[in-house]
Amino acid sequence: MAGERSAGAVAPSRSAARQADGRRPSGRSLGRRLRSELAGWTFLGPNLVLLVVFLFVPIVWAAVLSFQHSRGFGTPTWAGIANYTQMLGDAVFWQSAWNTLVFTVCTVPVELAGGLGLAVLLNSVLPGRTLFRTIIVLPMVISGVASGLIATIMFYQSNGLFNKILTAAGLPTVSWQSAPVPAMFSVIVVSIWLRLGFTMIIYLAGLQSISPQLYEAARIDGATRWQQFRSVTVPLVGPSTFFLLVMNVIASFQVFDVIFVMTGGGPGNATSVLVTYAYRNGFQIREQSYGAAIGIVILALTLVFTVIQWLTSRGKDLVE
Repeated sequence: MAGERSAGAVAPSRSAARQADGRRPSGRSLGRRLRSELAGWTFLGPNLVLLVVFLFVPIVWAAVLSFQHSRGFGTPTWAGIANYTQMLGDAVFWQSAWNTLVFTVCTVPVELAGGLGLAVLLNSVLPGRTLFRTIIVLPMVISGVASGLIATIMFYQSNGLFNKILTAAGLPTVSWQSAPVPAMFSVIVVSIWLRLGFTMIIYLAGLQSISPQLYEAARIDGATRWQQFRSVTVPLVGPSTFFLLVMNVIASFQVFDVIFVMTGGGPGNATSVLVTYAYRNGFQIREQSYGAAIGIVILALTLVFTVIQWLTSRGKDLVE
């Protein structure tokens, strides 16, 4: 009986020890998880603070201001949707919106096609490809204002570089700064030049993740270089294309520095885009509430495009 009691006493103690041992690893794992999450929030915290202070708070402030009347002096008064209804009859607003659309349609496809072509070329065995990559990427390290000043010198109407070349070739000069179409053409060319390096870098990263065995299999099947590009390269850089499409469209809707430095939105309003028009209202003629409303419209347009593009791309992925 004593032996049975002792055995019975030992058994619960062993089971209790096993339970205690089973609890210790879970406690350690919980502690490690908490420390890991704390470390993550420690790294994210400063960025989140900066985002809240310099992005989300200004957006909310601009949204509130867009429903008020304010010229920067005195107490703002409530205006409701008056600033938004004003846009419906504002001819300059619609012209700026049209110019933004034209600018986007003319720049984004060229940037995507040119960036992919350069990436394919510089991803192959090409003499001096490192030098060419550096030359193409170089505009990325120059600020938009400095690039705009350089472009202004090149497109200057009286004695700019391009008109001097045309004169030397016996051709008539172009009114880059006083004619609407040449002015828009000049800012489009400069914007493509500035963004081409970024597009090429993203496509280069996508190309280098493609397995060479896929191209080898395509060659064995008799595919030409064009067929390899169309059937292997283009589909497999699809995620890069999606990312660049969204980023370049957003950049086109938000273009400001190049146009502001080169043309100031002129001649007339021929190169005025939504951001330059919002700046003009908010800081030059002191219609701050109307400028804020235009800024909210720009934000809404970019969000709508991004969501539509995201849903369309996700639908294709699900089908595949």
